[in-house]
Amino acid sequence: MALTDRQILDRDDPNDVDAIMELAQFNDDVDSVIHTVTDNADAIFTWNYDKGERARLDRLYEKAKTSQWNATTDLDWSIEVDPYSALELQRELLLNGDMVEDPTSPVASWGDAEWREFGVESLRWRLSQFMHGEQGALLCTAKIVETVPWIDAKYYAATQVVDEARHVEVFARYVDEKLGGGYPINPHLRLLLDDIINDSRWDMTYLGMQIMVEGLALAAFGFMHEFTEEPLLKKLLRYVMSDEARHVAFGVLSLQEVYAEMTGPEIRERQEFAFEAAVRMRDRFLQQEVWEHFGVDTREMVVRLLNAPEEAKVFQRMLFSKIVPNCRKLGLLDAGDGWLRQKFTEIGVIEFEHMPDTGAEFIDYDIEEGTIDQRDLHAEVGAG
Repeated sequence: MALTDRQILDRDDPNDVDAIMELAQFNDDVDSVIHTVTDNADAIFTWNYDKGERARLDRLYEKAKTSQWNATTDLDWSIEVDPYSALELQRELLLNGDMVEDPTSPVASWGDAEWREFGVESLRWRLSQFMHGEQGALLCTAKIVETVPWIDAKYYAATQVVDEARHVEVFARYVDEKLGGGYPINPHLRLLLDDIINDSRWDMTYLGMQIMVEGLALAAFGFMHEFTEEPLLKKLLRYVMSDEARHVAFGVLSLQEVYAEMTGPEIRERQEFAFEAAVRMRDRFLQQEVWEHFGVDTREMVVRLLNAPEEAKVFQRMLFSKIVPNCRKLGLLDAGDGWLRQKFTEIGVIEFEHMPDTGAEFIDYDIEEGTIDQRDLHAEVGAG
């Protein structure tokens, strides 16, 4: 029997503002350095060391070995960064015209000075959440090394552990040295990461991290890369994107095989988890902490953002441009009675289902020395 929205999200309506705000206020260890989550998974050994039984995973592994970059030497950290110009168009990307021009809006009185400060804080907050998410990916990929039963997947996941450590390093350094420090983890993101790590099933780690979290990150990094001319951030994002495309492909290639053998009820449970993850990530990007920083009526801003016209939600909607097509490729959109298609329609992201899956929108980027060839990667994933 299908779960209700309340059972999945702990609320009856994905747009229940009070529920969103209640969770946003619940961050009981914001000043603590250590956060502990119970990991219920079994560590699995395999005595089958036949490398290459899963040829496409083996090709990803071989690419990963030659695609490593050094965060210390390959990026020029001597570049002076003006945080006020690091990412332009903050107001246009995040808000619709009515929210700015409506005299009843909490930000109606803001002038250029306030919007400049908002741009810096929004960038600090966003990169901070990417940093925290990358640590989640670091832990989850280490868990995949332990729990996946295939040697080709263990080999590749081990290279991703190195990638994720590097991503945490570069975002932490950029936020600290160039932006003057970051924000604590958003409660919506923390809850999602806790759920992914806590689940005992290795394929749920793949779905939650490789498809949902990493898929969103791939889209977000591409969007930010397009809108920044700050050379250090632009190159940093370009390097990270080359890794992330492999990571999402790793999830797609692995789960295609697993889902083909699952029962209808098992697939429905994966659909429900994908929907929960999508809503949690959407709620995260309402960036309540930034509005609180400016003393703005946060609840009012959340209401306005949720009710903004779809055409005004450019950044929020584009975050799903990788998640939805990858769910479609995995068969999750239309499995059973098409439940996930209906839910993605309800939250306004189904329009992305026919966009290229996994990294294809990056094939026209210049491939820097030492990074993965996105054209080859797309060919491999598309062949699946």
